[in-house]
Amino acid sequence: MKHNNDEVVSKPSEWSKRNQHNTSKLALWTTIWVLSMALTNFGPHFIWDFDSTLTILAVLLNFALGLKMVTANIQHIKGLDEMQQRIQLNAMGFTLGLSLVAGLTYSNLDVLDLITFHAEISHLVIFMGLTYITATFIGNRKYQ
Repeated sequence: MKHNNDEVVSKPSEWSKRNQHNTSKLALWTTIWVLSMALTNFGPHFIWDFDSTLTILAVLLNFALGLKMVTANIQHIKGLDEMQQRIQLNAMGFTLGLSLVAGLTYSNLDVLDLITFHAEISHLVIFMGLTYITATFIGNRKYQ
């Protein structure tokens, strides 16, 4: 049975299918985790009137779903080709290092009353996200 080049190009490869599956799975678990984060933060205020048992259960559920998201991310990265894995590793390493230095510096500014507002963890999370996106973009451009 012969295949022409059009058939080969038009059919997604097994790797491509697996990569799409892993990406979809990561998106699903990330969405579920983010929703559980919202439930954990807003549930006590608006749904269960600060019931301690429900709040603890929500925190534990959020933690467990966060771990599931991490395992989905690991599976996603393992499914990438070597170049994409390298780009991800570099972006993650850069993000970790820069976030550690910037986060501790930011905390010092707050502790020493050199800024007029409190250093919030949400600021660090936003910084990490923007750093990771930028580093991934730069990594992809580097290997084009």
